[in-house]
Amino acid sequence: MTSEFVVHQPHAALRGLVADVVGYRQEGLAPGTHRGLPSPTLTLVVPLDEPLDVAAHPDPAQAPGRYDALLGGLHTTPALIRHPGRQTGLQLSLSPLGARRLLGVPAGELAALDVELADVLGAVGTELVDRVRAADGWPARFAAAEDVLRRAAGPAGDPAPEVAEAWRLTLAGGGRVRVGEIARRVGWSERHLTIRFRAETGLAPKEAARVARFDRARRALAVRSRPDLTGLAATGGYADQSHLTREWRAFTGLSPLRWLAAEFGFVQDRVPAAGPGSAA
Repeated sequence: MTSEFVVHQPHAALRGLVADVVGYRQEGLAPGTHRGLPSPTLTLVVPLDEPLDVAAHPDPAQAPGRYDALLGGLHTTPALIRHPGRQTGLQLSLSPLGARRLLGVPAGELAALDVELADVLGAVGTELVDRVRAADGWPARFAAAEDVLRRAAGPAGDPAPEVAEAWRLTLAGGGRVRVGEIARRVGWSERHLTIRFRAETGLAPKEAARVARFDRARRALAVRSRPDLTGLAATGGYADQSHLTREWRAFTGLSPLRWLAAEFGFVQDRVPAAGPGSAA
């Protein structure tokens, strides 16, 4: 089996818009299904071989489909992606706070949806895919994607500072800071915060806290040689191991150890420990 993952630090001009970029190539796998898991970032995938084959979306009402370049909003249930035993492409993790500038729409409009990139960015999306696929080698592919995104980014459109601060507090605390405390810190009522936060990001504050807590725990589990679920629950902000397992099943459809056995080694689960969402 061939397995290659190349992590790229986004250009400084994209700080706050793109959290990280990963180039991936895997061959010789058994055909199967990969779980696209909830995370604190929007996901942009540009396959370099065949269209991405999504068997099930986070929103069960959305029909399965194939994508030349997939843009996925924030979600709380997994997407199921079929592969024929090989996969090559670029995955970019986009900050929901930068969605207005980068995509022209708030991340809330993409909540739980998977869409064709060109349906959001139009000709710019098509250019990004064409240039990435025409580039020779990872450095050239990264440069091509960044060049298009830097030109596409608008000068304005940042979310309300209260929403941005609430998002920062949620991620910085690993989902442990209570919504009432976050509302108090930003000077809004819980109800107003929930409405504005959901409209901007696609998640309610409590959902975002759950996703942030899960994302941190998932990264910790993926790099441990000997999984310690009791310790992971204690350090990750869960009430106990049973709470951790319930949340894991909700977000992945599997228990932690079954997920680890089924998914370890795929691109979403091999990004650095300080990956998506950590820079926002």
